[in-house]
Amino acid sequence: MATLTILGIESSCDDSAAAVVRGGPDRAEVLASVVRGQADLHADFGGVVPEIAARAHAEVLDHCVEAALEEAGLALPQIDGIAVTAGPGLIGGVLSGVMLAKGLAAATGLPLIGVNHLAGHALTPRLTDGLEFPYLMLLVSGGHCQFLVVEGEDAFRRLGGTIDDAPGEAFDKTARLLGLPQPGGPAVEAEARHGDAGRIPLPRPLLDRPGCDMSFSGLKTALLRARDAEMAGRGGLTRAARADLAAAFQKAVVEILHEKTRRALEIYLDRAPARPAFAVAGGVAANGPIRGALQGLCAERGVAFSAPPLGLCTDNAAMIAFAGLGRLAAGATDGLDLAARPRWPLDAGAAPMIGSGRKGAKA
Repeated sequence: MATLTILGIESSCDDSAAAVVRGGPDRAEVLASVVRGQADLHADFGGVVPEIAARAHAEVLDHCVEAALEEAGLALPQIDGIAVTAGPGLIGGVLSGVMLAKGLAAATGLPLIGVNHLAGHALTPRLTDGLEFPYLMLLVSGGHCQFLVVEGEDAFRRLGGTIDDAPGEAFDKTARLLGLPQPGGPAVEAEARHGDAGRIPLPRPLLDRPGCDMSFSGLKTALLRARDAEMAGRGGLTRAARADLAAAFQKAVVEILHEKTRRALEIYLDRAPARPAFAVAGGVAANGPIRGALQGLCAERGVAFSAPPLGLCTDNAAMIAFAGLGRLAAGATDGLDLAARPRWPLDAGAAPMIGSGRKGAKA
């Protein structure tokens, strides 16, 4: 199969990114990856403000593309296709990337490839480790949490997912409740190192029910009540109490993900894959205790463990370029009528998750 060089563009949340990837669907090389974060813009609001994010994408995405091409030492005529996140995500940000990609495609005549952001995460282990289909994937991020059996470039079977908040969202809200900076994941993890995870009891929602579905909203509410009890009993939130709360919350998330992953592995291994493998990706996969617990579980079951480098765990355009490379190699391209989609389930045949809203499942 011919080697392809793809420009990728990502703008689904609060990271503006562009990348250049070269290779084939089974293995490729990242020639350049540029990410411009927006943490400073949203810091005062305790979370991502969609309108601010969209405006920031519109201001910097073209500069990200220029920087990625310069880093790769290439010009647009040397590119074989333009891949862009077309959903799911914050619609203003997704639109910013899609319109830029359309403009570049119209000006150059290059093929345009719309990519599902979640497929980018799900296929990243093939980019980094060359995993063979089928493998089990835990996509765990700020907006999504689901177990997927990745059966092909465009074939995903969902085994379960969160019915409410995603873990990354819960980490951000926990940081806000504890007065820690954003993004919440790294802040809570750092604070938890100084705490006693066993002093404050917190629930493990849905562990008493069969299946692989998860819930994190109740855990966040339980943390709020525990914080208020600590403040009432001590006349305020002490540094030690804050560290204990962070440690207790993180331990609860680790144990929920560990148990649900164990169940998902049982379902996956029942199919007797030739080379069983488990992969974890998404921003929360950068959490050390979570990654360590999942790696230990895989070692116990004799399953290969894959986790992308931290720079490819969080949102980036290299994963979008690689997913687009696979689609282009298969002859799948889009026209200039490519639509931006706030919701785009990977497994279209799966029942919508509880709490997914009138507009359908987010993912």
